[in-house]
Amino acid sequence: MVSSRRSESLLLTLAFAFTAAAFAALALAPAARLMQWSAAALSPGYLFSIMVWALAAAIGHSIIARRLPRRDPFLFPIVMLLSGWGLALVWRLAPGFGLRQTVWLIVAAAGLIAVVLLPGDLRWLRRYRYLWLTGALALTAVTLIIGVNPSGGGPALWLGLGGIFFQPSEALKLLFVVYLAAYLADRLPSPDGRPSNEGRWVGGEGHVLAPLLLMWAVSLLLLISQRDLGTGSLIFAVFIALLYLATGQKRYVIIGGALLVVGAVISYFLFDVVRLRVEAWLNPFADPSGRSFQIVQSLIAIANGGLFGRGFGVGAPTVIPVVHSDFVFAAIMEEWGLLGGLAAVALLLILISRGLRLAHLAPGAFRRLLAGGLAALLGLQTLLIIGGVIKVLPLTGVTLPFLSYGGSSLLINFIIAGLLLKLSSE
Repeated sequence: MVSSRRSESLLLTLAFAFTAAAFAALALAPAARLMQWSAAALSPGYLFSIMVWALAAAIGHSIIARRLPRRDPFLFPIVMLLSGWGLALVWRLAPGFGLRQTVWLIVAAAGLIAVVLLPGDLRWLRRYRYLWLTGALALTAVTLIIGVNPSGGGPALWLGLGGIFFQPSEALKLLFVVYLAAYLADRLPSPDGRPSNEGRWVGGEGHVLAPLLLMWAVSLLLLISQRDLGTGSLIFAVFIALLYLATGQKRYVIIGGALLVVGAVISYFLFDVVRLRVEAWLNPFADPSGRSFQIVQSLIAIANGGLFGRGFGVGAPTVIPVVHSDFVFAAIMEEWGLLGGLAAVALLLILISRGLRLAHLAPGAFRRLLAGGLAALLGLQTLLIIGGVIKVLPLTGVTLPFLSYGGSSLLINFIIAGLLLKLSSE
């Protein structure tokens, strides 16, 4: 519709203005510190990244407007604004990864457009759910044999070819949501797929409790095999959220929460990585220069930011190890201040709320659960990583959607956005 297209165009223009201003501030940051001009102000990498972002926004907007005239006009601009901000943050925090993240932005935008251009509705996702899930599990299993870590140390969770690395667990999270939405939709008792007040299911309640226990076991297996606390916790939490969305029954949330606590306790005693993260969470200042160095520096950076921040490119967030990935929110809080941190959270919350709105309005059980599952995936991932950075939760090592460095994460999040756009058009 014309009004939607105009609204989307206006929002994309504002997103471009913000992204360009962020890159301009970053280019001028050395002048602010050293009172002199720097060659970084004329960096061709910056200009290339801005051009790529602008082309992705323009081409994406044009194709989406033609293919999905009844789409939600807020989704794509928010995604582009967050990804533009994230691109500027990567150039600021890890300049060596700036061009690589720019290339991944091209791939991610292409993935979103491909989803939009796919003919028909999303029934093909539901029809081939076992194929998608099996493929994702197989790729994740392959990392146990030939997995690598681009940084040279730590868990080997990536598959690499020619210097390009992909993390299968990112795809696994998305395809698990697709599978679970299809599985639960097939077992809802009511024709419209709305929650049943009686909590009855096609085939009996065992068809729900058995998968609940199975998902708990799969989450533990992921943790055991790959030492991946984030993915295992996130998948199980999303399953609980989907189960509640499908039934409206609080008892499933209570049972799932109890299993999550039991799994956490077992993991604490079995795995050093979990024990170290829990101890760093409970008492980070017991070893501030050792195992708690990251979280302590994160808290210092957040405190230094104050209300308005120290200025983009003026702070010292690079003291935090892996700040461009796990701790990008701490960098935002230091250089953009509390207001910048709240703005990032608000943008993500708007995106999540639009997904939940789609879950309320979507026709049919599968579309409703898929929209809700995708929104829950983004929301819980945001909660886990921000909670870990500000020491409300133990650190899990997941990425902050669209803002953290990570090509696999960016690609999957753009595909999620494409699916939400597709659902909103229906």
